[in-house]
Amino acid sequence: MEIAAIAASETQTGAIQSVAGGLASLTRKAGGSNQSTPFAELFTDSVSQIDKLESDARVSVDHMMTGSDVDVHQAMIATQKASMAFELALAVRNKAVQAYQSVMGMQF
Repeated sequence: MEIAAIAASETQTGAIQSVAGGLASLTRKAGGSNQSTPFAELFTDSVSQIDKLESDARVSVDHMMTGSDVDVHQAMIATQKASMAFELALAVRNKAVQAYQSVMGMQF
């Protein structure tokens, strides 16, 4: 039981690092010397990565339920990665909306 908890904790840490690494690479793309990546492209890439994680989780759960070569822990890892990526995207969206509302509330 304790080993499973440690493995789950390590998996969550790995998923956070994976999402953070993806955001860091997007930031490097946007902050390049002479490159400028439009926000729409960054947003589209992020949404497609989240969609891919979600579809991978769905496939692994379906395979687990049908008795294919997917273990319970693999399905749980995939669902946690998708969940954490979605929660991160939701937090970023909330901060963007909050910043927009702050700017719209300013008087010039």
